[in-house]
Amino acid sequence: MRRRACLFFLLAASALAAGSSGPVSSGAGPTHVLLVTIDTLRYDRISALDPRHVRTPNIDALAARSLVFRRAFAHNPVTLPSHANILTGATPLLHGVSDNTGFKLDRKFLTIPEYLHLHGYRTAAFVGAFPLDSRFGLDQGFDLYDDYYGTRNEREFFFVERPAARVVAPAKAWIGKQKGKWFAWVHLFDPHQPYLPPSPYKERYPDDPYSGEVAYVDAQLGVLFDHLRDRGLLERTLVVLTADHGEALGEKGEETHSYFAYNNTIHVPLLIHVPGRRPAVSDLNACHADIFPTVCAALGLPVPAGLQGESLLGVLAGGRRQAPGIYFESLTAHLNRGWAPLRGMISGSTKFIDLPLKEVYDLEKDYAEELNLAASSRIGPLQDSLNRLVRKLKNPQAPGRAARLDPEVQKRLRSLGYISESRPQERRKTYTEKDDLKTLLPLQNKMLASVGRYQAGDAPGAEKGLREVIAASPGFILAYNHLATMFKEAGQPARAVAILEQGLQRNPGDIRLLSRLGIILADSGEWRRAVPILESCVRQEDFDPENFNFLGIAHYQGGDMAKALQNYARALELDHNYASVHNNIGSVHLRLFLGNNDRQAFALAERHFKQALEIDPRLFAACNGLAAAYKKVGRNPEAIRYWRQALAIKPDYDLALVNLGITLLEEGSAAEALRLFLRYRELFAPRLPTGERQRIERLIAEARAKQ
Repeated sequence: MRRRACLFFLLAASALAAGSSGPVSSGAGPTHVLLVTIDTLRYDRISALDPRHVRTPNIDALAARSLVFRRAFAHNPVTLPSHANILTGATPLLHGVSDNTGFKLDRKFLTIPEYLHLHGYRTAAFVGAFPLDSRFGLDQGFDLYDDYYGTRNEREFFFVERPAARVVAPAKAWIGKQKGKWFAWVHLFDPHQPYLPPSPYKERYPDDPYSGEVAYVDAQLGVLFDHLRDRGLLERTLVVLTADHGEALGEKGEETHSYFAYNNTIHVPLLIHVPGRRPAVSDLNACHADIFPTVCAALGLPVPAGLQGESLLGVLAGGRRQAPGIYFESLTAHLNRGWAPLRGMISGSTKFIDLPLKEVYDLEKDYAEELNLAASSRIGPLQDSLNRLVRKLKNPQAPGRAARLDPEVQKRLRSLGYISESRPQERRKTYTEKDDLKTLLPLQNKMLASVGRYQAGDAPGAEKGLREVIAASPGFILAYNHLATMFKEAGQPARAVAILEQGLQRNPGDIRLLSRLGIILADSGEWRRAVPILESCVRQEDFDPENFNFLGIAHYQGGDMAKALQNYARALELDHNYASVHNNIGSVHLRLFLGNNDRQAFALAERHFKQALEIDPRLFAACNGLAAAYKKVGRNPEAIRYWRQALAIKPDYDLALVNLGITLLEEGSAAEALRLFLRYRELFAPRLPTGERQRIERLIAEARAKQ
């Protein structure tokens, strides 16, 4: 392997022999466990491993005390599957989670927190972004699953996230309260696109904001590590630090990740600090599935049956892996566009990528994968080895996306016109060079460039690019959904519906297009059309709380409060931290209270609005709901406070502008009320119906008269 690492300035030379674990030093073993996963962190952005790009002194200090695995690999270059691999000690071939969307980890798979809980550990998770929301099943085994990252994203097409400081703070608080053994998982999302480091890191890395994000994460980890050190916990805590995957940053033609599976996206850092054990560096192959059995070995616990990884302590002791092959895959393009699936394996220094255009690399000589040796390699034996590995790891009952719809769903979708009389075409089994990801890379990049144009304000250019992508690849589901989002954000729901229906004509019964169609119809008030579509979606895929939430919204719009509450309750069962659902439940009870003055309905509305704000303090709709409830019972000061809070979050919020103005007018603050009414008229007058325009003019006149 070409060595790009630079740990010699940190560790004694005697600890650097590849594969050497070093003798165990004196001192007690670990009592607690801290798992840190840094999203989208390249191996070469830890300065102890490669000092060329960014300084990471806090991670470097951990590396100086740790077992460092310089050839560790992710099985997937995608967030949700990688974390499922880490937490279950298995590959997606066993647990079935292969992408961020359309999958949920089944409860039957044992996870690290579940296993440690059985052995007396308190467990908590603190996650930074939506791909690891509790709805996707990773919350099993945790006493606390803190995914309070909010509900709104100022930038379309990116995941809702919270910065590292807002993840580390509750983690510190929870750890500080523990009296016995604990397991804490801290997930930091910041290096993921978009790269927007806070000051002073954006100034320190003006030409490399990705590295600026990494430097910020390192600083926040310093806060967490200092917290452990100050309480005497660090030397009693097993610390595992890794990344879920890397980031291509334009290498090999890939801008970010989730497309190819080159080392820039599946080679990950892996540091394991075992109290009482001397540091060492290894060039033996390691993988995410190894983390669970390694934690067990370090804690002196038996390794559960069925795990697909190996204890790295055993690998170090024996100088080799018992099962040399490491499986990897990248199936996002296959699952969401119908392109060729990418699967492969790493064994020793050989990496085989199974695509229609095969790829073989010698990682000992060519870690950057610059020379494809497929033409001079014996592909047949490599293919046979991969097939044997897949058969060994694969669970025939692995839950995944259904290839076919059940008969009842088919019948409903045919009646709605969203599926043909024949069954949906099954995914084809044979792929050619034209389906290879390398061949189709220009389409992938055109889609990403179109999104970039939209974010830069060029909506027509973005639309043109996405339509060209769809014309070239009618199965490119994400392109339809991106276009629909653009039209919806532009206040053109009819165009959003039209492009989704076009997608369904070409991809009959596709659950992602159906779900998006139902959601947009419900969001735009077309509840009669939305209800049957979303009912079909929840029958086909009963683990997505979003569909239940918007089905509840559609029933609310249709006046069926009982069905609305029923679907909201189901959404909360699937995702108990879903702030918008709490807000929507509050809205139902507020409506009931305003209709019949039922004090119990008021109490329920108040409770759910406050729960929504506890989860997401920036949920302005919940502020508006609370304010409306308080105004109805004559608690004007509280109503004013919450409407002010809503406007502080969203200054152009129409309901808050009018309702706060009316309440201030009643309270004698005519000048401020007038400013609010004038602002409302300035923003919304051209779109208002005649009656509403007349009402706001009357309020403006009244406020002027009372000044």
